[in-house]
Amino acid sequence: MAQAARRELASIDVSDPHLYQDDTWRPLFEQLRRDDPVHYCEASPFGPYWSVTRYDDIFAVELDHGTYSSSSELGGIQVADQPKGQERVSFIRMDPPGHTAQRRTVAPMVAPSNLANFESVIRKRTCDVLDALPRNETFDWVERVSTDLTNMMLATLFDFPWEDRAKLTWWSDVAIANVDSPDAVVHSEDERFEEMMKMGEYFRKLWNERVDARPTFDLISMLAHSDATRNLQNREFIGTIGLLIVGGNDTTRNSMSGGLMALCENPEQFELVRARRELVPNLVSEIIRYQTPVLHMRRTARHDTELAGRRIAAGDKVVMWYISGNRDESKIDRADEFVIDRAKPRQHLAFGAGVHRCVGDRLAEQQIRILWEEILNRDLRFEITSPPQRLYSNFIRGIRTLPVRIVS
Repeated sequence: MAQAARRELASIDVSDPHLYQDDTWRPLFEQLRRDDPVHYCEASPFGPYWSVTRYDDIFAVELDHGTYSSSSELGGIQVADQPKGQERVSFIRMDPPGHTAQRRTVAPMVAPSNLANFESVIRKRTCDVLDALPRNETFDWVERVSTDLTNMMLATLFDFPWEDRAKLTWWSDVAIANVDSPDAVVHSEDERFEEMMKMGEYFRKLWNERVDARPTFDLISMLAHSDATRNLQNREFIGTIGLLIVGGNDTTRNSMSGGLMALCENPEQFELVRARRELVPNLVSEIIRYQTPVLHMRRTARHDTELAGRRIAAGDKVVMWYISGNRDESKIDRADEFVIDRAKPRQHLAFGAGVHRCVGDRLAEQQIRILWEEILNRDLRFEITSPPQRLYSNFIRGIRTLPVRIVS
Protein backbone atom coordinates (compact mmCIF):
# COMPACT_ATOMS: atom_id res chain seq x y z
CA MET A 1 0.00 0.00 0.00
CA ALA A 2 2.83 2.39 0.88
CA GLN A 3 4.55 1.61 -2.42
CA ALA A 4 1.36 2.32 -4.35
CA ALA A 5 0.97 5.65 -2.57
CA ARG A 6 4.56 6.58 -3.39
CA ARG A 7 4.03 5.68 -7.05
CA GLU A 8 0.88 7.79 -7.14
CA LEU A 9 2.72 10.71 -5.58
CA ALA A 10 5.65 10.38 -7.96
CA SER A 11 3.30 10.45 -10.96
CA ILE A 12 1.82 13.86 -10.12
CA ASP A 13 2.58 16.46 -12.79
CA VAL A 14 1.20 19.90 -11.94
CA SER A 15 2.65 21.41 -15.13
CA ASP A 16 -0.34 20.13 -17.14
CA PRO A 17 -2.14 23.23 -18.52
CA HIS A 18 -5.47 21.39 -18.44
CA LEU A 19 -5.43 21.64 -14.64
CA TYR A 20 -5.72 25.42 -14.86
CA GLN A 21 -8.00 25.61 -17.87
CA ASP A 22 -10.40 23.19 -16.14
CA ASP A 23 -9.79 24.74 -12.68
CA THR A 24 -9.01 21.32 -11.15
CA TRP A 25 -5.61 22.08 -9.62
CA ARG A 26 -6.55 22.36 -5.93
CA PRO A 27 -6.53 18.68 -4.80
CA LEU A 28 -3.12 17.94 -6.31
CA PHE A 29 -1.44 20.88 -4.62
CA GLU A 30 -3.15 20.11 -1.34
CA GLN A 31 -1.73 16.59 -1.57
CA LEU A 32 1.76 17.85 -2.40
CA ARG A 33 1.81 20.42 0.41
CA ARG A 34 0.79 17.70 2.84
CA ASP A 35 2.83 14.71 1.64
CA ASP A 36 5.70 15.95 -0.54
CA PRO A 37 6.07 19.75 -0.42
CA VAL A 38 9.25 19.77 -2.52
CA HIS A 39 8.22 17.26 -5.15
CA TYR A 40 10.22 15.78 -8.02
CA CYS A 41 8.41 15.10 -11.27
CA GLU A 42 10.67 12.89 -13.35
CA ALA A 43 8.62 12.84 -16.54
CA SER A 44 6.68 15.77 -17.96
CA PRO A 45 6.34 17.34 -21.41
CA PHE A 46 8.81 19.95 -20.16
CA GLY A 47 11.35 17.53 -18.74
CA PRO A 48 12.02 16.74 -15.07
CA TYR A 49 11.45 19.48 -12.51
CA TRP A 50 11.02 20.17 -8.80
CA SER A 51 7.77 21.67 -7.50
CA VAL A 52 8.03 23.95 -4.46
CA THR A 53 4.53 24.15 -3.01
CA ARG A 54 4.66 25.67 0.50
CA TYR A 55 4.79 29.36 1.26
CA ASP A 56 7.99 29.42 3.33
CA ASP A 57 9.94 27.22 0.93
CA ILE A 58 8.92 29.40 -2.02
CA PHE A 59 10.01 32.47 -0.08
CA ALA A 60 13.38 30.86 0.66
CA VAL A 61 14.00 30.12 -3.02
CA GLU A 62 12.97 33.66 -4.01
CA LEU A 63 15.48 35.22 -1.62
CA ASP A 64 18.41 32.99 -2.59
CA HIS A 65 19.20 34.21 -6.10
CA GLY A 66 22.79 33.10 -5.66
CA THR A 67 21.67 29.47 -5.61
CA TYR A 68 18.50 29.65 -7.72
CA SER A 69 19.05 31.47 -11.00
CA SER A 70 16.58 33.24 -13.31
CA SER A 71 19.11 33.49 -16.12
CA SER A 72 17.87 32.99 -19.66
CA GLU A 73 21.12 31.13 -20.36
CA LEU A 74 20.06 28.47 -17.84
CA GLY A 75 16.48 28.22 -19.08
CA GLY A 76 14.69 31.32 -17.81
CA ILE A 77 11.60 31.68 -15.64
CA GLN A 78 9.08 29.11 -16.91
CA VAL A 79 8.93 25.36 -16.52
CA ALA A 80 9.03 25.22 -20.32
CA ASP A 81 12.44 26.13 -21.71
CA GLN A 82 12.52 28.82 -24.36
CA PRO A 83 13.28 27.46 -27.84
CA LYS A 84 16.96 27.59 -28.69
CA GLY A 85 17.75 30.60 -30.83
CA GLN A 86 14.46 32.30 -29.90
CA GLU A 87 15.18 33.22 -26.29
CA ARG A 88 13.58 36.49 -25.16
CA VAL A 89 16.21 37.92 -22.84
CA SER A 90 15.06 40.58 -20.37
CA PHE A 91 15.87 41.69 -16.84
CA ILE A 92 13.37 39.24 -15.33
CA ARG A 93 15.50 36.51 -16.92
CA MET A 94 18.72 37.87 -15.41
CA ASP A 95 20.46 37.67 -12.07
CA PRO A 96 22.10 40.61 -10.30
CA PRO A 97 23.96 42.79 -11.11
CA GLY A 98 22.62 42.97 -14.69
CA HIS A 99 19.07 42.55 -13.46
CA THR A 100 19.45 45.32 -10.91
CA ALA A 101 20.71 47.96 -13.34
CA GLN A 102 17.96 47.39 -15.89
CA ARG A 103 15.19 47.16 -13.30
CA ARG A 104 16.27 50.51 -11.85
CA THR A 105 15.71 52.10 -15.26
CA VAL A 106 11.95 51.43 -15.32
CA ALA A 107 11.20 51.42 -11.58
CA PRO A 108 10.65 55.22 -11.28
CA MET A 109 7.67 55.01 -13.65
CA VAL A 110 5.73 52.82 -11.21
CA ALA A 111 7.24 54.01 -7.94
CA PRO A 112 4.76 54.94 -5.19
CA SER A 113 5.87 58.57 -5.46
CA ASN A 114 4.63 58.67 -9.07
CA LEU A 115 1.34 56.82 -8.61
CA ALA A 116 -0.46 59.98 -7.52
CA ASN A 117 0.13 61.32 -11.03
CA PHE A 118 -1.88 58.42 -12.45
CA GLU A 119 -4.78 58.56 -10.00
CA SER A 120 -7.04 61.02 -11.81
CA VAL A 121 -6.53 59.59 -15.29
CA ILE A 122 -7.16 56.01 -14.10
CA ARG A 123 -10.29 57.12 -12.27
CA LYS A 124 -11.69 59.03 -15.26
CA ARG A 125 -11.13 56.10 -17.61
CA THR A 126 -12.63 53.68 -15.10
CA CYS A 127 -15.72 55.86 -14.75
CA ASP A 128 -16.08 56.12 -18.53
CA VAL A 129 -15.80 52.34 -18.96
CA LEU A 130 -18.31 51.56 -16.19
CA ASP A 131 -20.79 54.19 -17.36
CA ALA A 132 -20.72 52.77 -20.89
CA LEU A 133 -21.60 49.22 -19.83
CA PRO A 134 -24.95 47.97 -21.16
CA ARG A 135 -27.89 47.43 -18.84
CA ASN A 136 -30.29 44.49 -19.06
CA GLU A 137 -28.08 42.46 -21.37
CA THR A 138 -25.11 40.10 -21.11
CA PHE A 139 -21.64 41.35 -21.99
CA ASP A 140 -18.08 40.06 -21.68
CA TRP A 141 -16.46 41.61 -18.62
CA VAL A 142 -12.98 40.67 -19.86
CA GLU A 143 -13.40 42.55 -23.13
CA ARG A 144 -15.42 45.53 -21.89
CA VAL A 145 -13.65 46.18 -18.58
CA SER A 146 -10.48 44.24 -17.75
CA THR A 147 -8.82 44.36 -21.16
CA ASP A 148 -9.93 47.89 -21.99
CA LEU A 149 -8.66 49.42 -18.74
CA THR A 150 -5.30 47.65 -18.73
CA ASN A 151 -4.77 48.37 -22.41
CA MET A 152 -5.28 52.10 -21.86
CA MET A 153 -2.89 52.08 -18.90
CA LEU A 154 -0.20 50.33 -20.95
CA ALA A 155 -0.55 52.87 -23.76
CA THR A 156 -0.08 55.64 -21.21
CA LEU A 157 3.04 54.05 -19.70
CA PHE A 158 4.66 53.69 -23.13
CA ASP A 159 3.19 56.91 -24.54
CA PHE A 160 2.05 54.56 -27.28
CA PRO A 161 0.01 55.76 -30.30
CA TRP A 162 -3.55 55.67 -29.00
CA GLU A 163 -5.11 54.49 -32.27
CA ASP A 164 -2.85 51.41 -32.27
CA ARG A 165 -3.15 50.47 -28.61
CA ALA A 166 -5.03 47.21 -29.37
CA LYS A 167 -1.68 45.92 -30.65
CA LEU A 168 -0.43 45.89 -27.04
CA THR A 169 -3.10 43.39 -25.98
CA TRP A 170 -2.42 41.28 -29.07
CA TRP A 171 1.32 41.14 -28.40
CA SER A 172 0.68 40.25 -24.77
CA ASP A 173 -1.57 37.38 -25.87
CA VAL A 174 1.06 36.21 -28.34
CA ALA A 175 3.84 36.31 -25.74
CA ILE A 176 2.01 34.11 -23.22
CA ALA A 177 0.18 31.79 -25.64
CA ASN A 178 0.54 28.04 -25.25
CA VAL A 179 1.05 27.08 -28.88
CA ASP A 180 -0.38 23.59 -28.26
CA SER A 181 -3.82 25.00 -27.43
CA PRO A 182 -6.36 24.74 -30.28
CA ASP A 183 -7.59 28.28 -29.58
CA ALA A 184 -4.17 29.88 -29.13
CA VAL A 185 -3.52 33.12 -31.01
CA VAL A 186 -0.35 31.55 -32.49
CA HIS A 187 0.22 27.86 -33.17
CA SER A 188 3.99 27.44 -33.34
CA GLU A 189 7.09 28.95 -31.77
CA ASP A 190 8.14 30.19 -35.20
CA GLU A 191 4.83 32.04 -35.56
CA ARG A 192 5.27 33.54 -32.09
CA PHE A 193 8.81 34.61 -32.93
CA GLU A 194 7.61 36.26 -36.15
CA GLU A 195 4.95 38.26 -34.26
CA MET A 196 7.45 39.28 -31.59
CA MET A 197 9.78 40.52 -34.33
CA LYS A 198 6.92 42.68 -35.69
CA MET A 199 6.45 44.06 -32.18
CA GLY A 200 10.15 44.84 -32.01
CA GLU A 201 10.04 46.67 -35.35
CA TYR A 202 7.12 48.83 -34.20
CA PHE A 203 8.78 49.72 -30.91
CA ARG A 204 12.15 50.33 -32.55
CA LYS A 205 10.55 53.12 -34.60
CA LEU A 206 9.25 54.73 -31.40
CA TRP A 207 12.65 54.21 -29.79
CA ASN A 208 14.47 55.87 -32.68
CA GLU A 209 12.15 58.87 -32.47
CA ARG A 210 12.88 59.33 -28.76
CA VAL A 211 16.52 58.33 -28.34
CA ASP A 212 17.78 61.64 -29.78
CA ALA A 213 14.95 63.73 -28.34
CA ARG A 214 14.70 65.33 -24.92
CA PRO A 215 14.02 62.61 -22.28
CA THR A 216 10.36 62.25 -21.36
CA PHE A 217 8.64 60.30 -18.60
CA ASP A 218 7.55 57.21 -20.51
CA LEU A 219 9.00 53.71 -20.58
CA ILE A 220 10.43 53.89 -24.09
CA SER A 221 12.23 57.16 -23.45
CA MET A 222 13.49 55.92 -20.09
CA LEU A 223 14.95 52.78 -21.69
CA ALA A 224 16.43 54.76 -24.59
CA HIS A 225 18.20 57.24 -22.31
CA SER A 226 19.50 54.87 -19.63
CA ASP A 227 23.11 53.70 -19.71
CA ALA A 228 21.90 50.23 -18.66
CA THR A 229 19.47 49.80 -21.56
CA ARG A 230 20.31 52.24 -24.36
CA ASN A 231 22.43 49.66 -26.23
CA LEU A 232 20.16 46.61 -26.00
CA GLN A 233 20.72 44.09 -28.76
CA ASN A 234 17.62 43.22 -30.77
CA ARG A 235 16.73 40.01 -28.94
CA GLU A 236 17.13 41.65 -25.54
CA PHE A 237 15.19 44.68 -26.78
CA ILE A 238 12.28 42.47 -27.84
CA GLY A 239 12.44 40.51 -24.58
CA THR A 240 12.41 43.68 -22.46
CA ILE A 241 9.48 45.25 -24.31
CA GLY A 242 7.58 41.94 -24.15
CA LEU A 243 8.19 41.69 -20.42
CA LEU A 244 6.85 45.19 -19.79
CA ILE A 245 3.76 44.54 -21.92
CA VAL A 246 2.91 41.22 -20.26
CA GLY A 247 3.76 42.51 -16.80
CA GLY A 248 1.57 45.56 -17.26
CA ASN A 249 -1.30 43.70 -18.86
CA ASP A 250 -1.93 40.09 -17.91
CA THR A 251 -1.57 40.21 -14.15
CA THR A 252 -3.87 43.20 -13.74
CA ARG A 253 -6.55 42.23 -16.26
CA ASN A 254 -6.83 38.71 -14.89
CA SER A 255 -7.05 40.01 -11.33
CA MET A 256 -9.82 42.39 -12.41
CA SER A 257 -11.72 39.45 -13.87
CA GLY A 258 -10.89 37.05 -11.05
CA GLY A 259 -11.99 39.64 -8.51
CA LEU A 260 -15.43 39.98 -10.04
CA MET A 261 -15.79 36.20 -10.10
CA ALA A 262 -14.74 35.88 -6.46
CA LEU A 263 -17.24 38.51 -5.29
CA CYS A 264 -20.07 37.00 -7.35
CA GLU A 265 -19.29 33.59 -5.86
CA ASN A 266 -19.00 35.03 -2.34
CA PRO A 267 -21.85 37.56 -2.10
CA GLU A 268 -21.45 37.93 1.67
CA GLN A 269 -17.99 39.40 1.03
CA PHE A 270 -19.45 41.86 -1.45
CA GLU A 271 -22.01 42.94 1.13
CA LEU A 272 -19.21 43.32 3.67
CA VAL A 273 -17.20 45.71 1.50
CA ARG A 274 -20.37 47.62 0.59
CA ALA A 275 -20.99 48.17 4.28
CA ARG A 276 -17.35 48.89 5.13
CA ARG A 277 -15.65 50.85 2.37
CA GLU A 278 -12.45 51.03 4.38
CA LEU A 279 -11.95 47.37 3.45
CA VAL A 280 -11.36 48.17 -0.24
CA PRO A 281 -7.52 48.00 0.10
CA ASN A 282 -7.92 44.62 1.85
CA LEU A 283 -10.25 43.53 -0.95
CA VAL A 284 -7.60 44.38 -3.54
CA SER A 285 -4.93 42.28 -1.80
CA GLU A 286 -7.32 39.38 -1.31
CA ILE A 287 -8.34 39.46 -4.98
CA ILE A 288 -4.70 39.28 -6.05
CA ARG A 289 -3.90 36.46 -3.59
CA TYR A 290 -7.01 34.47 -4.45
CA GLN A 291 -6.58 34.83 -8.21
CA THR A 292 -2.76 34.51 -8.26
CA PRO A 293 -2.50 35.59 -11.91
CA VAL A 294 1.05 34.22 -12.33
CA LEU A 295 0.86 30.53 -11.50
CA HIS A 296 4.57 29.86 -11.18
CA MET A 297 8.09 31.10 -11.61
CA ARG A 298 10.98 28.78 -12.36
CA ARG A 299 14.58 28.96 -11.23
CA THR A 300 17.57 26.76 -12.09
CA ALA A 301 19.95 25.49 -9.39
CA ARG A 302 23.45 26.86 -9.92
CA HIS A 303 24.99 24.23 -7.67
CA ASP A 304 24.00 21.24 -5.58
CA THR A 305 21.83 22.30 -2.67
CA GLU A 306 19.17 21.13 -0.23
CA LEU A 307 15.63 22.44 0.20
CA ALA A 308 13.26 21.13 2.88
CA GLY A 309 15.33 17.97 3.17
CA ARG A 310 15.44 17.24 -0.58
CA ARG A 311 18.71 17.13 -2.46
CA ILE A 312 18.62 19.31 -5.57
CA ALA A 313 21.38 18.95 -8.15
CA ALA A 314 23.08 21.68 -10.13
CA GLY A 315 21.10 22.33 -13.32
CA ASP A 316 17.76 21.12 -11.91
CA LYS A 317 14.61 23.10 -12.65
CA VAL A 318 13.01 24.42 -9.47
CA VAL A 319 9.43 25.65 -9.98
CA MET A 320 7.82 27.87 -7.35
CA TRP A 321 4.06 27.40 -7.54
CA TYR A 322 2.66 30.69 -6.26
CA ILE A 323 -0.85 29.33 -6.72
CA SER A 324 -0.04 26.67 -4.10
CA GLY A 325 1.90 28.90 -1.71
CA ASN A 326 -1.06 31.27 -1.61
CA ARG A 327 -3.29 28.38 -0.48
CA ASP A 328 -0.91 27.14 2.22
CA GLU A 329 -3.04 26.69 5.35
CA SER A 330 0.06 26.44 7.52
CA LYS A 331 0.84 30.08 6.66
CA ILE A 332 -2.49 31.67 5.73
CA ASP A 333 -5.59 31.06 7.81
CA ARG A 334 -8.57 29.80 5.76
CA ALA A 335 -6.30 30.00 2.74
CA ASP A 336 -8.76 28.36 0.35
CA GLU A 337 -11.49 30.87 1.20
CA PHE A 338 -12.07 34.39 -0.13
CA VAL A 339 -11.95 36.56 3.02
CA ILE A 340 -11.55 40.32 2.64
CA ASP A 341 -11.20 41.19 6.33
CA ARG A 342 -8.40 38.74 7.09
CA ALA A 343 -5.77 39.93 9.57
CA LYS A 344 -2.81 40.02 7.14
CA PRO A 345 -4.27 40.75 3.70
CA ARG A 346 -0.92 41.57 2.09
CA GLN A 347 0.63 38.25 3.09
CA HIS A 348 0.73 36.55 -0.30
CA LEU A 349 3.17 35.51 -3.01
CA ALA A 350 1.31 36.73 -6.09
CA PHE A 351 3.92 39.43 -6.74
CA GLY A 352 6.88 37.19 -5.93
CA ALA A 353 9.53 38.28 -3.43
CA GLY A 354 13.12 39.43 -3.20
CA VAL A 355 14.97 41.09 -6.07
CA HIS A 356 12.44 39.80 -8.60
CA ARG A 357 9.32 41.06 -6.83
CA CYS A 358 6.94 42.57 -9.39
CA VAL A 359 8.14 46.10 -10.13
CA GLY A 360 4.61 47.30 -10.93
CA ASP A 361 2.82 45.81 -7.93
CA ARG A 362 1.56 49.12 -6.52
CA LEU A 363 0.25 50.28 -9.90
CA ALA A 364 -1.70 47.04 -10.27
CA GLU A 365 -3.17 47.52 -6.81
CA GLN A 366 -4.06 51.11 -7.64
CA GLN A 367 -5.95 50.16 -10.81
CA ILE A 368 -7.93 47.42 -9.06
CA ARG A 369 -8.66 49.67 -6.07
CA ILE A 370 -10.08 52.45 -8.25
CA LEU A 371 -12.18 49.95 -10.21
CA TRP A 372 -13.89 48.68 -7.06
CA GLU A 373 -14.23 52.13 -5.54
CA GLU A 374 -16.14 53.26 -8.61
CA ILE A 375 -18.26 50.09 -8.77
CA LEU A 376 -19.24 50.71 -5.16
CA ASN A 377 -19.87 54.40 -5.81
CA ARG A 378 -22.40 53.36 -8.47
CA ASP A 379 -23.79 50.55 -6.32
CA LEU A 380 -23.44 48.17 -9.26
CA ARG A 381 -24.17 44.49 -8.82
CA PHE A 382 -23.24 41.82 -11.31
CA GLU A 383 -24.17 38.23 -11.94
CA ILE A 384 -22.27 35.67 -13.99
CA THR A 385 -24.56 34.38 -16.74
CA SER A 386 -22.44 31.45 -17.96
CA PRO A 387 -19.13 29.84 -16.98
CA PRO A 388 -15.91 31.66 -17.82
CA GLN A 389 -13.53 30.49 -20.49
CA ARG A 390 -10.12 29.99 -18.93
CA LEU A 391 -6.72 30.20 -20.55
CA TYR A 392 -4.88 26.99 -21.49
CA SER A 393 -1.64 27.76 -19.66
CA ASN A 394 0.49 26.58 -16.76
CA PHE A 395 2.09 30.02 -16.40
CA ILE A 396 -0.70 32.63 -16.46
CA ARG A 397 -3.96 31.96 -14.63
CA GLY A 398 -5.99 33.71 -17.27
CA ILE A 399 -9.69 34.30 -17.88
CA ARG A 400 -10.43 34.72 -21.57
CA THR A 401 -14.14 35.46 -21.35
CA LEU A 402 -16.51 36.18 -18.45
CA PRO A 403 -20.16 36.70 -19.48
CA VAL A 404 -21.99 38.87 -16.93
CA ARG A 405 -24.88 41.28 -16.64
CA ILE A 406 -25.67 44.17 -14.35
CA VAL A 407 -28.54 43.35 -12.01
CA SER A 408 -28.83 46.71 -10.26
